[in-house]
Amino acid sequence: MNGKPASEHTCAITGVTPVSMDPADFDRASRGLIATHPTGVIDGPFGPAWDASRYDFINDGPNPDTVHPSLWRQAQLNAIHGLFEVADGIWQVRGYDISNITFIAGESGWIIIDPLTVEPAARAALELANEHLGHREVVAVIYTHSHTDHFGGVLGVTSVEDVAAGRCRIIAPVGFLHEAISENVIAGFAMGRRSIYQFGPLLPPGPTGHVDCGLGKGLAIAAPGLIAPTEDITETGQRLIVDGVEIVFQLTPEAEAPAEMNFFFPGRGWLCMAENCTHTMHNLVPIRGAQVRDALAWSRYIDEAISLFGDETTVFFASHHWPRWGADDVVDYLRRQRDMYRWIHDQTMRRANHGMTPLEIAEELVLPAEFSEQGHTTGYYGHLAHNVKAVYQRYLSWYDGNPAHLHQLPPSEVGRRYVELAGGADALLVAAKKAYLEGDYRWVVELVNHLVFADPANAEARELQADTFEQLGYQSESATFRNAYLTGAHELRFGHPPRRNAMRRGFLDAMTVGQLLDTLAIRLLDDEVAGLRAVVHLTVTDRSDGNMWTVELSNRALSSLPGHHGAQDLTVRVPYSVLVALAAGEVDVDGLVADSRVEVDGDTGALRHCFGSLDSFQSGFAIVEP
Repeated sequence: MNGKPASEHTCAITGVTPVSMDPADFDRASRGLIATHPTGVIDGPFGPAWDASRYDFINDGPNPDTVHPSLWRQAQLNAIHGLFEVADGIWQVRGYDISNITFIAGESGWIIIDPLTVEPAARAALELANEHLGHREVVAVIYTHSHTDHFGGVLGVTSVEDVAAGRCRIIAPVGFLHEAISENVIAGFAMGRRSIYQFGPLLPPGPTGHVDCGLGKGLAIAAPGLIAPTEDITETGQRLIVDGVEIVFQLTPEAEAPAEMNFFFPGRGWLCMAENCTHTMHNLVPIRGAQVRDALAWSRYIDEAISLFGDETTVFFASHHWPRWGADDVVDYLRRQRDMYRWIHDQTMRRANHGMTPLEIAEELVLPAEFSEQGHTTGYYGHLAHNVKAVYQRYLSWYDGNPAHLHQLPPSEVGRRYVELAGGADALLVAAKKAYLEGDYRWVVELVNHLVFADPANAEARELQADTFEQLGYQSESATFRNAYLTGAHELRFGHPPRRNAMRRGFLDAMTVGQLLDTLAIRLLDDEVAGLRAVVHLTVTDRSDGNMWTVELSNRALSSLPGHHGAQDLTVRVPYSVLVALAAGEVDVDGLVADSRVEVDGDTGALRHCFGSLDSFQSGFAIVEP
């Protein structure tokens, strides 16, 4: 895909000399480099999982006029990749996935923090570390939080067998498994599709395409995996000795993730801030969707970390970007991060209490120089306008209080009526083209969106909307906004990805039985079970974590309760692996009943009622058109 040139209105933004930011960031991002991946290409099951050379263009001179100059700077920083020494005994591999993987030398092996998003990238990082630092077995893995890019590559550094045998500990914050499944499975199919807009993996790298993700260069491509934690961190101040290394933990729930933790290494001066502090303004709700984060709590957790660990900290590192060294620099950095989230929270709610709506607040609030002149508090990944709306939503919901917005018409219907009101498609396009020539791009996308949703076959409307998205993408300082705009433009021109069956085992093997039953329940085709009722007593024969369940279908809803309760229509004894096969669409109910490992007693029709009418999700649904 070769994008169109930047317009004169875009060049007026991208051609401006960027605000001077801390030049020491380039020294920090390069400090301690030991080696790079020998080819920069990491093979995966679907072709290259990663190819660092695709971003070589970023190292060539000043920003092109199709990229915001400040984002170009961030893209150059994120393009620095390899194995780096952070301090004596701790190393990171950065730049082969959106996140970092950290290696700590324990008494007998590697302690790994956050094994990236996918198995091939994590395995390649471990091989790079072993090659240059000496081979060590992996004896512990720490998940800092419940987002996929911090655990999805775990099978590249350890195995289910090693964890089950006690050869490798898996340590995570309390609630990790619940939140990982909630985000990546309950809402996973919709979020996965929306993530294509946030991260832009289908955009070809280049000056008119993908340049960065703000939080890192990009996502390595393969299916993520999961091994459930063997140990939970349940309170701030909890201490563990992990392979001879002492660690003190700080829980930070509902900050950057619903389940997350920072931690400190006494006697060594290392402070890991997980993803609570990075070198960008973060999201208070990502555009892919997630639970809204608590900006006030986030600020307070950073303040607590300063109080708990600031006096002893000499090195800061995180799950993204580069470290910082020196007590004064680290604490100054943490304070500014703390103050940024507090400022966004307080100034949003101050205006909300004057009756301003989220759209009005987002239009009025401007990032002050205290933050805009620092790279780590600039919105390369998050965006101030979006974060304002997240704060408002957390306290006051999506609804702005105006009854006109309480139950609005759907986009296709409102689009048809607006086109009629404008005097037809041709008249609307005349107005939109005039606005485009004037550089009034936000108004153009508002106008033309109505026509696209009223008549998605209107080629002129699609192309104008794509052109406008493209210019907005070129102007965006936020990488996620750029990726969303450019992906929208691409899909308007070339169509959305093909619809494919999205059902796969993914995280299913690591779920609890209750979580697996919940994932089946959200797929119930309720019209097909109207008027049906069934009760099944289920025993999972090879799981000890609540292996007895009562599953009840009634009033078009599928409920599950631990234990066997009341009268049943059917009793089933089944291995967990067979339930997983059912959830993954590998077998149907008849196949389950026919399996020799499954024992049934009673009316098998009850099993068909409960599990025989399951929806299948597909990838590639439409977003910028109906």
